[in-house]
Amino acid sequence: MTRTVADIMATQLVTFSPDMNIHEAIRILLDKRISGAPVVDSNGALVGMLSKKDCLKIVFSSQYHDDWGGPVRDFMSVPVETLDADMDLVSAAQRFLASHFRRFPVLRDGKLVGQVSRYDILKVLTGKS
Repeated sequence: MTRTVADIMATQLVTFSPDMNIHEAIRILLDKRISGAPVVDSNGALVGMLSKKDCLKIVFSSQYHDDWGGPVRDFMSVPVETLDADMDLVSAAQRFLASHFRRFPVLRDGKLVGQVSRYDILKVLTGKS
């Protein structure tokens, strides 16, 4: 039986609201020691991703501006590349190799159901899980 992204994805996700203050989102990323998280609207639809890289850009550019802040929506990355929950792991590995992303949100029928990382794929493909 071919393993799919759904078999190995994380399902207990930290998510952000587009209306959340960016300072709070940065604090959560640092406190949880995660590199990024999906941004979902009030209906649970995936609308963006916020990564430490996005946040680093904000903090770096703030060195040249006195005031910075605002809602996550102003700083999140869009559009979001996703993987389908039923995608096989070899295809998922190929998507990682073709992109610079460290993680992909996983959708099933257009709804966010999880997230998979390079680490997750590597662990399974090397037989470490």
